[in-house]
Amino acid sequence: MKAIAITRAAQNGSNLDFLTDIELPQPTASGHDLLVEVKAVSVNPVDTKVRAGFNADAPRILGWDAVGVVTAVGEAVTLFQPGDEVWYAGALTRPGSNSEFQLVDERIAARKPKTLDNASAAALPLTAITAWELLFDRLGIKEGGSENDVLLIVGAAGGVGSIMTQLARKLTRLTVIGTASRPASQQWVKELGAHYVIDHSKPLTEELARIGVKQVSHVASLNDTEEHYQQLINALKPQGKLALIDDPQSLDALPLKVKSISLHWEFMFTRSMFTTDDMIAQHQLLSRVAQLIDEGVLRTTLGEHFGTITAANLRKAHALLESQRAVGKIVLEGFAD
Repeated sequence: MKAIAITRAAQNGSNLDFLTDIELPQPTASGHDLLVEVKAVSVNPVDTKVRAGFNADAPRILGWDAVGVVTAVGEAVTLFQPGDEVWYAGALTRPGSNSEFQLVDERIAARKPKTLDNASAAALPLTAITAWELLFDRLGIKEGGSENDVLLIVGAAGGVGSIMTQLARKLTRLTVIGTASRPASQQWVKELGAHYVIDHSKPLTEELARIGVKQVSHVASLNDTEEHYQQLINALKPQGKLALIDDPQSLDALPLKVKSISLHWEFMFTRSMFTTDDMIAQHQLLSRVAQLIDEGVLRTTLGEHFGTITAANLRKAHALLESQRAVGKIVLEGFAD
């Protein structure tokens, strides 16, 4: 089968040029695994981070978001059968989705939305899982609740922010404030339903004051947490909640004590990495998100379509993502003959 892998460690600061087209044997499904013929993928920050940190002897297939068709199932599979169209975000510890065929555990996959084409669907799984778990599992927001609470989403125009803005606005009664620094990204966040959009390139406390908000009850910090950390503490109410997904060099929890602010990490690969007892929760939430899309409640966060799944196109996608100027998700579809 065709695949795209990172083949060499970084040299002169980057190994982007070592994303390479390769050929590998097609894997075989067993146990809870589905063998999926991959139709479309999207690119996430985790792709660029794993690529940049690669330092191994054997090539590694990257890619986590995928949409495809089940072609075979393991003997323990009960949720799917060959011919089912599925979507998923895969597992960090297994070969990725940048290949014609991929094995994925049935408990972290679901049937794709019926109303979306493959490319539009591929934009969503990883970010939808991350946003859902962050909002409902980590921050503890209840569907239909939090009428008097205010959620600040730092980096609302990115992949996770784009779906989290929709989930918070459509499924809760939160007041939703998104941050974005450029006119195009600010307009995107407004279209996704944020009540307010503020500029994170300016002091956040001043921007919140500009829209008449003194303090917020919940923060979802999706990027640059270290840069904004003290401002987020200042902006949070006593007994507020701060959740993050990025990788600050260090984070001193002591300043949270005076306000009794709780700190929450979200890492969507935790369930698959540790085969947790509730691993099937990702199947369930992806099924729910598909239903919400088919009902017109949520929309795809597809930003740009970069063509077929090739090393050259993936290199372009990684470069744009690393520039931090992408709006919405970057998707690739199909393998060249």
